[in-house]
Amino acid sequence: MFAVYAESFHPEDPLRGLVVGERPAPVAPEGWTTVTVRAASLNHHDLWTLRGVGIKQERLPMILGCDAAGLDEDGNEVIVHAVISDPDWDGDETLDPRRSLLTEVHQGTFAEQVVVPRRNVVAKPAGLSFVEAACLPTAWLTAYRMLFTQGGLKAGDTVLVQGAGGGVATALVVLARAAGLRVVATSRDEAKLARALELGAHEAYPSGTRLPAKVDAVMETVGRATWEHSIRSLRPGGKLVISGATSGPRLDDALLPQIFFKQMSVIGSTMGNRAELGSLVTMLDATGARPLVDRELPMERAREAFEAMAAGDLFGKIVLTR
Repeated sequence: MFAVYAESFHPEDPLRGLVVGERPAPVAPEGWTTVTVRAASLNHHDLWTLRGVGIKQERLPMILGCDAAGLDEDGNEVIVHAVISDPDWDGDETLDPRRSLLTEVHQGTFAEQVVVPRRNVVAKPAGLSFVEAACLPTAWLTAYRMLFTQGGLKAGDTVLVQGAGGGVATALVVLARAAGLRVVATSRDEAKLARALELGAHEAYPSGTRLPAKVDAVMETVGRATWEHSIRSLRPGGKLVISGATSGPRLDDALLPQIFFKQMSVIGSTMGNRAELGSLVTMLDATGARPLVDRELPMERAREAFEAMAAGDLFGKIVLTR
């Protein structure tokens, strides 16, 4: 079958290992189902896979792609949940120490078909297109969990979203606005600030700008470059929810006195569980909010899509279609 896959790892030049070609069609083991892919979206995780992060050499060749929407074996329109937990795990699969993400152990979604456990498919409502639905399982699910599960935010709260423009940050702005939160966004790029306002942010400022008022929570995906600003922007007792560190994994100064003296909470968040994916889908269907799609490309043009992501030339999601 047609597939887009990693043939080798190249940390400094990840696209060297990218192949657009053919792979054997998957065979679903007992308890799994085959999904015929209609649309699949890119994530930075796919670039990290090409660099050899989170995957072992013996897993190659590995079909890339965490997110997909398509048809199950009975012709039902479904969305694929990318977190694969141990078969014996009971409870929130994001807490399973043996969990993996598609493309780490199991083959991914950039192909004609993908196989996943039957519990890893969620019904796609008719109001969501395959392209829109394919944006949800990683970036948008991460944003949903950050805001509403880990952040515990509710209508009327004020939230700061750092680094507008990235997939998770874009989802955070749209979902927060749809839920009745007051949304403040930051970016180093003036064009991205303007787009954040168009998406629903009430205020948008250059990165590092002192805010006119403290916020109830900060959604952090950047890490080192924005950490001090995040801490200084929080009200006493506020929450900082972090799901990534695109500017580097280490901090020069964690501002610990600020955190403990003002009784702030720093909360880690990773992906989301199947129930949260179902709630996210229901929320979008009910509110009319939709993922922002930067561009759609046929899967045969996957290299072009990866080049755009590697260059940071996007606002929203890039979706590959079949």
